[in-house]
Amino acid sequence: MWNRRIFLRAGGLALFSVGVGPRFLDRLALAADSTGRPKTLVSIFQRGAMDALMAVPPLDQEAELGKLRPRLAMSAARSTGGHVIDLNQRFGLHPAFAPLLPLWTDGRLAVVHGVGSPNPTRSHFDAQDYMETGTPFRKGTPSGWLNRVASRVAATSPFSAVSITPELPRSLYGDSPALAVADLADLELRLREPRKLVTRTREHLEVLYEEGTEGLLENRGGAMFDALRLISRQEIDAYRSERGAAYPSSKLGQSLLQIAYLIKAGVGLRIACAESEGWDTHVSQGTLHGPFARQASDLARSIAAFWNDIEAFHDDVVVLTMTEFGRTVKENGSGGTDHGHGSCLFALGNQVDGGQVYGKVPVLERENLFEGRDLPVSTDFRAVFSEVTGRLFDLARDETIFPGWDGSRLPLLW
Repeated sequence: MWNRRIFLRAGGLALFSVGVGPRFLDRLALAADSTGRPKTLVSIFQRGAMDALMAVPPLDQEAELGKLRPRLAMSAARSTGGHVIDLNQRFGLHPAFAPLLPLWTDGRLAVVHGVGSPNPTRSHFDAQDYMETGTPFRKGTPSGWLNRVASRVAATSPFSAVSITPELPRSLYGDSPALAVADLADLELRLREPRKLVTRTREHLEVLYEEGTEGLLENRGGAMFDALRLISRQEIDAYRSERGAAYPSSKLGQSLLQIAYLIKAGVGLRIACAESEGWDTHVSQGTLHGPFARQASDLARSIAAFWNDIEAFHDDVVVLTMTEFGRTVKENGSGGTDHGHGSCLFALGNQVDGGQVYGKVPVLERENLFEGRDLPVSTDFRAVFSEVTGRLFDLARDETIFPGWDGSRLPLLW
């Protein structure tokens, strides 16, 4: 419950207190009025390439999957234990994603199947680079697509674009200021500046503020640094127990906890990034148990906790997952899957026209597969990314975000 609202006049930075903390808010001056709550996109990159056919399998092709994946195929039939959750739309959901099912039932969660890059590369490095720059056939693009979005979104705070990661993700490279915060308790901030990536401590930030470097912290208000000094591990831990959200202790869980903290602190967060690793399941991928199930459970529990935590902000936030490519339709000799092409993603928000699967999954026969082995890409990732950011931030010209692309948005949001 909010017990006080405090604004900093300089730079329009607003900070909110939750319950009895954070303590630093007691030291800030009460100011006049608010600029209103901003819309926020939370981007989660699943690094390693998620297997879409295990995450959201086509239930009408159980026989085909059983032949192609004798060790990995799962069933939704009651007689076999009902391992796969039936979404009643020709598709199922891996049971590890069960924490997301209420969001699907509420119509807030959507799946886009057969999504990915038109570039056929199976290199993690190249595919991630192409997706994060938003230019699938162009190497060396200096800026990331989220940085280009940030440049078109009104920013009133140095916290407008934040990644809760040790390094700034490629998607936030560019001229628009962005921060990489490994842990809010330490506030070791990494600022992306043109042609240079540097690490900044609190003291470095104060120097930047004094010098007005790149205009990043110019006119933001010295009281902000009092706030930064007093955020501590104790503050974050107290926040976690106070809200009661069951965040996993994983990197992703703790990243989303801190993003929730920033959203509710009212620091002007518009774009937030987090990462989920470990989706490269070449060996012993497993079904109910194994590396895929562990990663899926962590992703689902982290997102569910985050969404529960920011209940008062549901109208203002959209969560979007993404992964560089999918995996082979046929399992390999090691009980896993290899680098593929199309995958699937999740979109969550009150603005999302959810409770349905978008995109296409063809009959899983060799002649219908990409290069005879992979789920084809039926939806260009840019059709989804442009729809989400365009509607959320009221952006009209997609060509400035995705240069060289003349495709259409996928109708996904209200």
